[in-house]
Amino acid sequence: MPIELKMPALSPTMEEGTLAKWLVKEGDSVKSGDLLAEIETDKATMEFEAVDEGVISKILVAEGSDGVKVGTPIALMGGEGEAAGAPAPAAPAKGEAPKKEEPKAEPAPPVAGSGESPPAPAALVMPKPDSTGDRIKASPLARRLAEAQGIDLASLSGTGPGGRIVRADLGEGAGGAKAAAPATASAPMAKAAPVEPGDIPHEIVKLSNMRKTIARRLTESKQQVPHIYLTVDIQLDRLLKLRGEINAGLASRNIKLSVNDMLIKALAVALIEVPECNVSFAGDTLIKYSRADISVAVSIAGGLITPIVSGADEKSLSKISTEMHDLASRAKEGKLQPHEYQGGTASLSNMGMYGIKQFEAVINPPQGMIMAIGAGEKRPYVIDDSLQIATIMSATGSFDHRAIDGADGARLMKAFKALVENPLTMVV
Repeated sequence: MPIELKMPALSPTMEEGTLAKWLVKEGDSVKSGDLLAEIETDKATMEFEAVDEGVISKILVAEGSDGVKVGTPIALMGGEGEAAGAPAPAAPAKGEAPKKEEPKAEPAPPVAGSGESPPAPAALVMPKPDSTGDRIKASPLARRLAEAQGIDLASLSGTGPGGRIVRADLGEGAGGAKAAAPATASAPMAKAAPVEPGDIPHEIVKLSNMRKTIARRLTESKQQVPHIYLTVDIQLDRLLKLRGEINAGLASRNIKLSVNDMLIKALAVALIEVPECNVSFAGDTLIKYSRADISVAVSIAGGLITPIVSGADEKSLSKISTEMHDLASRAKEGKLQPHEYQGGTASLSNMGMYGIKQFEAVINPPQGMIMAIGAGEKRPYVIDDSLQIATIMSATGSFDHRAIDGADGARLMKAFKALVENPLTMVV
């Protein structure tokens, strides 16, 4: 019987998506790993791939359809040997279904939002992945994500056809759909008061999935996370001088450090020096991280995304620069994979390029802090007991006061300031 292909949850925050483009048509034969469609999530446009072989017998949702809920059937796929043009099984009229069809007419549905794996007939029992020899049954996408996250596929049970491991089985760390549950369990966001534009010329713009998610998450953060803000002024002259020297040496390698690259490194090292701030609040527990993964705010068309430089405390400045350039470029093209923007232990947001002197950023839960960077500018500054002109920037740390005490936040700001003002300490 045909298998329902359902709208997958391609990120933990995804509740609905836009079916941007079909890459197959009715009657096409597909095999595991073939790309079926492009789906616009709340963060990026991602590819949806087949997890088994079959024939696309019916497309249920047209491309361009907006607001398709996770778990909604979007196509039907016939199993091996079924006719390519086999029609979708119509719902039988009441009392007219043949008795022999009754056991498989209503397969047990999966939990809503359980991802891309099609449901199996109720009569089948999902076995453990077939690990005969070294072979474990898993979709190509699941294999790639598992490898990137260091997940042992042998430790997982597959929910795909024949026990195949699919993206949904990997969990939140690799963008699995099971991580979407917390988003639906959170308190609903209060409805905004209606706005009457009156006779002012205007247009009504429908919110994108990304903008809806940004609105919901930032509202939840300000409502549920008690923020404390700490600001320091930091002299940049030494850092700027060192950056110029490093860039001169890297010119032949086509690498150019930005100030932001060096600030990413400084924040990561500071978090390792003050581990009390490298944490997440988790109800009645506190998660303490031993690695500093820095989420960096990148402005893209229609919103904001935070690609992650993982293990930035141990990476060289040139490595951070190369990774950040690649991540930012693909973020603007909507080509990031979930594990490249989901997670992180702290965030950095730099608005200095816009001339913003100082601001307070909203924490990105479940992270415990975010560093807001203002513009470096010439200011009167006391150096060696004399008033001089120096390049100064203001940095403000926003801390989750449930998890981080003010004194620990102050220690982090002090460590961050010391690293930026003495940048050689970051590279030795």
